Amino acid sequence: MLPRMLSFLLVPLYTAVLPVAVYGELSLIFSWIVFFNVLLAYGMETAFFRFFSKEENKALVISTSVISLLVSSFGFFFLGFVFSDFLSEITGIKSEYIVYTLWILLLDALVIIPFAWLRASEKPLKYAVIKVANVAVNLGLNLFFLLLLPTFLTQNIEDGSMFFTVKGYEIYYIFISMIAASGLSLLWLMPFYLKLRFTFDKALWKRMMRYAFPVLIAGIAFAVNETFDRILLEWLLPPEISERDIGLYSACYKIAVFMTLFATAFRLGVEPFFFSQADTENAPETYAKITKYFVAFGAVILLTVTVFADLLKVILIQNPEYWEAMKIVPLILFANFCLGIYHNLSVWYKVTDRTRFGAFISVVGAVLTLTANIILIPHISYMGSAIATVVAYGSMMWLSYYFGQKHYKIPYDLSKIGAYFLFSTLFSALSFYVFRGNYFVGIGLLVLFLAGLYWQEKTIIKQIFFRK
Repeated sequence: MLPRMLSFLLVPLYTAVLPVAVYGELSLIFSWIVFFNVLLAYGMETAFFRFFSKEENKALVISTSVISLLVSSFGFFFLGFVFSDFLSEITGIKSEYIVYTLWILLLDALVIIPFAWLRASEKPLKYAVIKVANVAVNLGLNLFFLLLLPTFLTQNIEDGSMFFTVKGYEIYYIFISMIAASGLSLLWLMPFYLKLRFTFDKALWKRMMRYAFPVLIAGIAFAVNETFDRILLEWLLPPEISERDIGLYSACYKIAVFMTLFATAFRLGVEPFFFSQADTENAPETYAKITKYFVAFGAVILLTVTVFADLLKVILIQNPEYWEAMKIVPLILFANFCLGIYHNLSVWYKVTDRTRFGAFISVVGAVLTLTANIILIPHISYMGSAIATVVAYGSMMWLSYYFGQKHYKIPYDLSKIGAYFLFSTLFSALSFYVFRGNYFVGIGLLVLFLAGLYWQEKTIIKQIFFRK
C-alpha cells in the first residue's frame, strides 16, 4: 500500500503546478497507459502464477512466459514507433508524447514476470523494496523537475523562467521521471534475465494462453470501468473544453482515494483469509461477518470524507480552479464503496472456482460504463461520468450478490448491512448537496451515525479498541 500512498502525494503537486488543461491531458495519457498495460500483460501474470505452482518444470514456465512477453512487448513498441501518427490519432495523445508513452509501456511490461517470480518465490522484501524505490524515485524527480529546478533557474539565470513557460513542458518532465523510475526497477531486476535459460515450449504457451484469455477479457473490462470515462470525455466533448473538463474531473476524483485505499488494503489483507477458510464448516458465516464489518467501516469513511470534503480539497487540491468539479466527490466515493463491497461479495466465485462469473460481471460493468457515459457526457459532461461510475459499480455489486446467493449462499445480515449502507448514503447526500458548508449539520449527522453504529456493534467495537 505504501507505493499507492506515495503516488497520491503527486496529486497536490500536479494540481498546484499544472494548468487544468495540462493536467487533463496528462490524465488522458495515464488512462491510455492503464488500458495498454492490460493489453500488453494479456493475463500472462495470472497464468504464470497458475502454471508455476502446478508444473514440475518451473524453469520452463518462467522462460516461456518471459519470451512471450518479450516478443509481444518489443513488437508493440516497434509497431507503435512506426505507426506513431496513427496511434496518436486514435488515442488523442499528441504525437510528441507517443514515444515517451511507448517507453513507459515497454518498461512496465518487461518487469511483469520478474515481479511475479519474486512473489511466487516468496521474496516479498525485495519485491516491496523495488516497488517503493520506484515510486520514491518518481516522486523525487517530479519534485525536482516541477518545483526545485524552475525555482533555481528563475532565481539564478536571467530570463531562465522563460524556458519553463513553454506549453506542456511539464508533461515531458513527468515522463522522464516515470521512465527513469521504471528503468531503475528493470535494472534492479536484470539479474533475473541474466540467469534465465531462454527455452520456449509452444505447447505450454498455448495452454497458458487459453488460461490467460479470460483474465485478459476481465482485465480489459476493469480498465474500461476504471479509466475509459476520461477517454470518452475527450472523444465526446468539443476539443476546446474536453481537456479542461478531464482535468477538473480527474483532480476531484482523487479525493475518493481514501475509500479506494481502505477497500484495497482490506481486500489485500482479507483475500488470503477467505481462501484459508474455504474448507471450514462455518466459512459462509465468517464471510458474512467480514462483509458486514467492511460495510460498517466503509460507511464511516464515506460519510466522514463527504462531510469534510471541502476542507480536504484545500489540502489536496490547492488550486481553486479545480474545485468546480467537487460535486462529483460524493458520487465517486459512493461508487468506490460499492466496488469495495463487490470485491467482498466476490468471494463466492473465487472459492468455488467459478471465475467466469467474475469476468461476466466485469464485462457487464464495462458495457454499462460505456453506455451511460456515451448517453450522459454530451449533456452534463463529467457529471455524467460520475453517474456512470455509480451505475457500473452499483450494478456489479448487485449482480455479485444475486449470483452468489444462487450458487454459494452466504447468510449476510441484510438488516444491518442495509441500514449502514442506506443511512451513510442518505446522510452523505444531505450533508453535501443540501447542507454543504454547514458543519453543525454535517458533523451532527456523522455523530448520529457513529452513535447508531456503536449501539449496534458495541460488543465487537469494545473487543477491537478497548481490550486490555
